Amino acid sequence: MLKSFRYLFIPFALVYGVIIRLRNLLFDFNIIKSASFNFPIICIGNLAVGGTGKTPMTEYIIEELKNEYKIATLSRGYKRKTKGFAVANNTTTALEIGDEPMQFHRKFPEVVVAVGEERVVAIPQILFQYPNTEAIVLDDAFQHRSVKSGLNILLTDYNNLYTRDLMFPAGDLRDIKSSQKRADIIVVTKCKTNLDDFEKAALIKEINPLSHQKVFFTKMVYSRPYHLFNHVEINIEPKNHILLLCGIANPKPIKKYLSANVHSYDMIKFPDHHIFTTDDLLEIKAQFGKILSSNKIILTTEKDAVRLEKFQNELQYFPIFVLPVKHEFLFNENLEFDNSLRTFIDSFKKSTTISQSLNN
Repeated sequence: MLKSFRYLFIPFALVYGVIIRLRNLLFDFNIIKSASFNFPIICIGNLAVGGTGKTPMTEYIIEELKNEYKIATLSRGYKRKTKGFAVANNTTTALEIGDEPMQFHRKFPEVVVAVGEERVVAIPQILFQYPNTEAIVLDDAFQHRSVKSGLNILLTDYNNLYTRDLMFPAGDLRDIKSSQKRADIIVVTKCKTNLDDFEKAALIKEINPLSHQKVFFTKMVYSRPYHLFNHVEINIEPKNHILLLCGIANPKPIKKYLSANVHSYDMIKFPDHHIFTTDDLLEIKAQFGKILSSNKIILTTEKDAVRLEKFQNELQYFPIFVLPVKHEFLFNENLEFDNSLRTFIDSFKKSTTISQSLNN
């Protein structure tokens, strides 16, 4: 739902929409070139400004494929303090590659995690440095059309479908609605648990997918929190009084989760991708000290956690826990989604084998 004051920005949204439409036309008519690679590239993105679950979807795909294929991820590395192409290693920090790539690296150290503003340059560098790579997952790249991906996965929030949204700044859209035609798969994320077949059909009708597009539905599932530094897991209990540290685009799902599972919580809200400072640390400690409950804990998101790691000396003895989140497919359609990924990657293997046979 749009806040009423945002309607004041409709004239600006119309201008922005015209600019984006013209840009897309330049790509559509090949006036601005898109680079193609004879290699399986999976793109994850959305039409809106953040908050649709791109990071958990990237993690879902990595988790699903990493035991069968040599996977690499490529992100822009938003708000990092460095420039150019870089690959995560044992000494890398979130400041060097960005919080989301750092999260991937922490969870999947065996996977190549790369960053680079110019994806068309970064992809060949990945393939040169890691020639055994069998697929690359582009995080948040749907609207960045300099690279033509082979499989485009478009995410849209159940609570704010792109079909009901307006262009920024009147709404949250950063790309025009008709760009959905470039998607191969559309995933409606953050659905309610009890979404039924009737509403599913209504949503598919509203999205109006093209004949080749498949629509899936997921909900967000939270796992047991683990300590930021020693990784000991705990259960969230009603008696817990929680101080939530949140620097993500859309905190509503986690707030809803806490409202349903604990009697009370306080929140310190930071901007998306916020880089924590010593002043923030003082505020966190002060707010936590004001909570009188003996069952108080600090809770934060995985994305915020990688930006808090630098304060290990100051926070290691605090009960500060990280709340993992992941996608869970509804209607038992996870296997169909997973198979579409494998079929896409294997099609390149098959074509390469045929080409080699013909050349021999």
